[in-house]
Amino acid sequence: MTADAADRTDPIAQIAASPAGPQVGAFFDLDGTLVDGFTATAHAGDRIRRRQARIGEVLGVIEASMRYRFGRLHFERLLTRAAGYLRGESLADLDAIGDRLFSERVRSRVYPAMREIVLAHQRRGHTVVMCSSALTIHAEPVARYLVIDHVLCNHFDLDDAGRLTGFIAKPVIWGKQKAAAVERFAEANVVDLASSYFYADGDEDAALMAKVGQPRPVNPRRGLAAMAAEQGWPVLRMQNPGKGSRGGLRGVLK
Repeated sequence: MTADAADRTDPIAQIAASPAGPQVGAFFDLDGTLVDGFTATAHAGDRIRRRQARIGEVLGVIEASMRYRFGRLHFERLLTRAAGYLRGESLADLDAIGDRLFSERVRSRVYPAMREIVLAHQRRGHTVVMCSSALTIHAEPVARYLVIDHVLCNHFDLDDAGRLTGFIAKPVIWGKQKAAAVERFAEANVVDLASSYFYADGDEDAALMAKVGQPRPVNPRRGLAAMAAEQGWPVLRMQNPGKGSRGGLRGVLK
C-alpha cells in the first residue's frame, strides 16, 4: 500500500491533511462513540450498590440498559424517568458523584483511538464540540478529561435552590433536536458544517450525519451502518478499551 493510500484509510492522517482553523467543526457523540457503553449506567449502578435506588428504579435501569443495547430507546422518556428518581437532589452533589464515577468507572472506557482523534482535531485548531443526549453529570467529566471546551447536552431542570425538580430542561437534545442544537451552535460560532466532522454511533444521529461534510459513523448500529454503506461514508471501528464487558459500564449491574 502506498503512503497516499494509507492516508485515505487513516483518520488521523486525514485530519492532519484537512484545512486548519476554527471554522471546521469536530462534533462528537458520547455514549458508544467516545466511550464504550452507556455512561448513565455507571450512576444507576452506583445507586443500586449503595442501596439508594428503590425497586422501580432498579427495574427501570435494567429496562433502559436493554433498550439502549438493542436500539429501542425512547430517550426523552428515559431521561424524564431518571430525573424523577433524583427529584430534590442537589446538582452540586450530583456533579461530585459524576466526577467520582468518571474516575472509578468511565475513564477506562474512553476509546484510546477516539481520544487521539480528538487531539488531532485540536492540533488543527478545529472547533471541537461534544454533542450528546447525556446529562451534564455524565458528559462534562468526559469533556474535561478530553479538554473539550464546548458541550451540547441535556440539563436537569432546577429550582431556585439548585435542586432537581424532577424534569429535564427543554428542548431535550435527541435526534432532530440534537441536529438543531448543532446548527444553532455552528451559526453562533461561525462554524461551516459543510467542512465539519461528526462522530456518532446511533441511528438517531442520521439527521445530523447528513448535515456535515465529513460524516464519521463510529461502531454504527444497524440503521446508521446501512445509511453509511448507501452513502459511502467511512466507518470507524473501535475496540473495547476496558477489561471486557463484565468490567466496564455494561457490567455495573452484575
